[in-house]
Amino acid sequence: LSEKDGLKSTEMIEQASQGKLKALYIMGENPMITDPNLGHTRESLKKLELLVVQDIFMTETAELADVVLPSVCFAEKNGTFISTERKVQLVRKAVSPPGEAKEDLWIISELSNRMGYPMKYSSSEEVFEEFGELWPALAGISYGRIQNNGIHWPCPTKDHPGTEYLYKAGFPRGKVSFTTVKYAPPAELTDKDYPFILTTGRNLFQYHSGSMTRRVAPIEKHAGEPYIEINQKDAEALKLKNGDIIRVSSRRGNIDIKTRITDRVAEGTVFIPMHYREAPANVLTTDALDPYAKTPEFKVCAVKIEKTI
Repeated sequence: LSEKDGLKSTEMIEQASQGKLKALYIMGENPMITDPNLGHTRESLKKLELLVVQDIFMTETAELADVVLPSVCFAEKNGTFISTERKVQLVRKAVSPPGEAKEDLWIISELSNRMGYPMKYSSSEEVFEEFGELWPALAGISYGRIQNNGIHWPCPTKDHPGTEYLYKAGFPRGKVSFTTVKYAPPAELTDKDYPFILTTGRNLFQYHSGSMTRRVAPIEKHAGEPYIEINQKDAEALKLKNGDIIRVSSRRGNIDIKTRITDRVAEGTVFIPMHYREAPANVLTTDALDPYAKTPEFKVCAVKIEKTI
């Protein structure tokens, strides 16, 4: 591996736009729904000499790809998942994959072999054992130990019970220190042309770009339609009713979307969930990045609202 830090995923699109990034291999992500400023994202991906997408469905991003590698879902393979609570859990193949879909391990190993770097793993367990050799936090975990229940890392030895509560006895350096930071305003503020603040996010029922949850009929029946939440007073000022179709525009693009009047949002602010390809919120968002984390500013951009009829 190179000792030089690579690009953050949010920096890759801009590098592609400038012609500095020639190829991109995307696994299990759908930036044509989840990235900011989707018009710019689309044009940047089109400039690539090669775009490869590996996913379980033909996503909006996969539709732009030169090569699509169909992979399998969690229920179609053996392996492990490590949750955000650091718990290593074993998953087992329950059903056979459809069509020509292959396990991620098979795809990556096959590509590596053909590119001149042999990867001769016989199973996902063999890969996991290598993890333990390279990272002491997993050294004490084996497939045999997690047959019935998962184990939390760090688990450095075979007889270690795992660490359910991290820093239970306190932090190694003592009390947590606080650091003051200087306030930085949003990259884009409201003005007379774009008087509303748009904030985006998720709703309870859909997940991420919707590539999985939007294929589930009961979820779609309950939460299968894009919407914009707007405050009652703002709706009255604009003479809007619940269910009206309005056009929401930013300096980057516009979408038509159904109105949902609510007190959940403050006056001057509107909310759009990011899951819906029919009215993708990220057509509107700015691709300004946090200078440190390189996270897009999904929570603040300036928009205007107009009736479509």
